[in-house]
Amino acid sequence: MTMRLRSSARSDVGLVRSGNEDSGYAGPDLLVVADGMGGHAAGELASAAAISTMSAVEPATTNESDTLERLSDAVVTTSERIADVVSAHPQFAGMGTTLTALAWLGNTPPRVAVLHVGDSRAYLWRDGELTQLTRDHTYVQSLIDSGELTPEEAAHHPRRNLLMRAIDGVHHAEPDLSVREAHLGDRFLVCSDGLCGYVDDGQLRTHLALPDQIAAVTALVDAALEAGAPDNVTVLVADVVNDDSTTQAAPVVVGAAGEPRNRARLPGMAFPADEQPDSRAGIVKVNSQPDLSRSDIRALADVYEEEDRRRSRHRLLRVGAAVIVFAALITTLAGLVGMWANNQYYVAANDGYVAIFRGVPGTLGPIHLSTVEQQTTLAVGSLPDFEAMQVSATINAESLTAAKQVVQRLTERADQCVTTPSTPGCPASATNPDPSPTNMATASPSAIPATTP
Repeated sequence: MTMRLRSSARSDVGLVRSGNEDSGYAGPDLLVVADGMGGHAAGELASAAAISTMSAVEPATTNESDTLERLSDAVVTTSERIADVVSAHPQFAGMGTTLTALAWLGNTPPRVAVLHVGDSRAYLWRDGELTQLTRDHTYVQSLIDSGELTPEEAAHHPRRNLLMRAIDGVHHAEPDLSVREAHLGDRFLVCSDGLCGYVDDGQLRTHLALPDQIAAVTALVDAALEAGAPDNVTVLVADVVNDDSTTQAAPVVVGAAGEPRNRARLPGMAFPADEQPDSRAGIVKVNSQPDLSRSDIRALADVYEEEDRRRSRHRLLRVGAAVIVFAALITTLAGLVGMWANNQYYVAANDGYVAIFRGVPGTLGPIHLSTVEQQTTLAVGSLPDFEAMQVSATINAESLTAAKQVVQRLTERADQCVTTPSTPGCPASATNPDPSPTNMATASPSAIPATTP
């Protein structure tokens, strides 16, 4: 008997986001999840570019070193393609994606190759035991590794989504590569953090134990939706099965990479033939011959579609009630919040440049809680990695004077990258930031190149 992967995939926009930036690919020998980032900076295009590149890696080979090299090269190619998109459309600066993939290496002996960049994850469910195959490239994971945080504390840390490694077309993203043994009956899960960030391991084990693979995929996505699903949710489940069929299953694509409108915005990239006109991407898709008949699958899919419609109606009712309560709270709190926020300051990125903000980050409904107090000409891209990360995460300051001191420190670090390019963490091509007092000028943002972080 020949062992193969049989997989199913589903991607859902979630309950909060207006669009899906996740992309997933399930082929006969390859599973890929890419979680785009950048919001209006086209995270959906970054994840779609990753799927376009990775799908070309299939079919995988049985040669371990060759497959690992092809996977690693695909990360470089994905980064180059993202850089090309940003070069053609500067307003997309800041787009990027995670990338987690699992490639089947054959059954002599059965094994899989795992590639990972970012905070999407791959798991193995075997004999009732769940094992995480990847390690998150996040700030909180580094704190866990150093013993400064427990996993329980990390789950609620305000910076838990801050990535330390991603594919963005600017920085080199070194992937984690490994090879794992596979056994008949193994079940692999590859997912975005929209699932693993909100559904605990106990629930993952429970749903992965469901005998029917499609039911398992549906239950996992539903669990994320029931948890509030503030992020997009993408789930790929693959079983190691005996299959001597000579028919090659067609690959399926879910999420942003499957939407024709996103493919049209990436005219230079090739995609698998599979498309999904439903931008919500909520239907389970199967990429191989299942044990059920076609009529059984259609009947099961009808049940799931009806469940989706029922959940949508319930979500609308919950959202309507929440809007009424929220509006009342806004009226009461707006004045108090405005008075308090007016005396707060922080340093963050604005149109790709360092700026001092008065107020606090974020919004309260339609109310913006901060305004630009002073715009500098110090580019975030000229900063060393750590300082750029701090600016992206925002740096709080107790006063305007303290905020100016923070900007001065950042300017000195950027200058150091110019005078000593070998300083660890400095960007590969640092440009000399203007060290003159104009770095703290209150020039209007229109004088700055129009880029979006």
